[in-house]
Amino acid sequence: MTTIVFVHAHPDDEASATACSMAIATDLGHRVVVIYATNGDHGEPATDLAEGETVVSRRRLEAQASAAATGAEIRWLDYADSGMAGWEQNDAEGSFHAASTDEAGGRLAAHFDELAPDVVVGYDFHGNYGHPDHVKVHHVVKRALDLHHGRPRYLEVTINRDLMRRQRQQAIDAGVDVGDWDVDQPMLDGHPIGTPEAELHWQVDGRAVIDRKRAALSAHASQTSDVGMMLAIPEDAFREGWGFEHYIEPALGEQPMRTAWPF
Repeated sequence: MTTIVFVHAHPDDEASATACSMAIATDLGHRVVVIYATNGDHGEPATDLAEGETVVSRRRLEAQASAAATGAEIRWLDYADSGMAGWEQNDAEGSFHAASTDEAGGRLAAHFDELAPDVVVGYDFHGNYGHPDHVKVHHVVKRALDLHHGRPRYLEVTINRDLMRRQRQQAIDAGVDVGDWDVDQPMLDGHPIGTPEAELHWQVDGRAVIDRKRAALSAHASQTSDVGMMLAIPEDAFREGWGFEHYIEPALGEQPMRTAWPF
């Protein structure tokens, strides 16, 4: 049995980015652990919060429901959500973005030492789209690996920019109104979304377990803007658009991308 640890910035990121990979891994008998850097407290408040219930407590329950769909275990670093780029919460006391990389890396390394992972998955250098907490995950995971006593394989989840561009064009050719969003436009930190296909190493075809990904996303029902938008996509289009998950494995250098099981 392999222990695979995925480090994600917020509850719901695991569902959109790696739920297929996690479901396949647990089906194969591997141990999967998701470690959330933040508590997601700047997410959307649920419209049906009960008296005394908070955004954080609801999102923890949703994370548990998502884990039930994928078979994962969950842990928390317990930092506050830092909000979007430029928000005053970026530098608030207790936020993940404001924490020193050494302190946060040490907190994460303690989990690694206990879990003894065979594989650790973080984010690409710009967190896929430049969100402060996602970028921070990249640096904190690498620091934690420096401090950890073991030597697991290290991968970075990302988005296949070229596949996204091709799928956008296919939608246009089919008469779908995709708006004026350009895959190559600069995101929050000046970089386009994701990573060019030529720089990727692994493509996981998760279409056979796409129902598990939809279930994981559905578990985060309070996040109606992002999750609601994804779940509104017709099932056939969702399977093709969200059924592939992509990873960089820096140790593989310039090796080309393979559609295969990387774990």
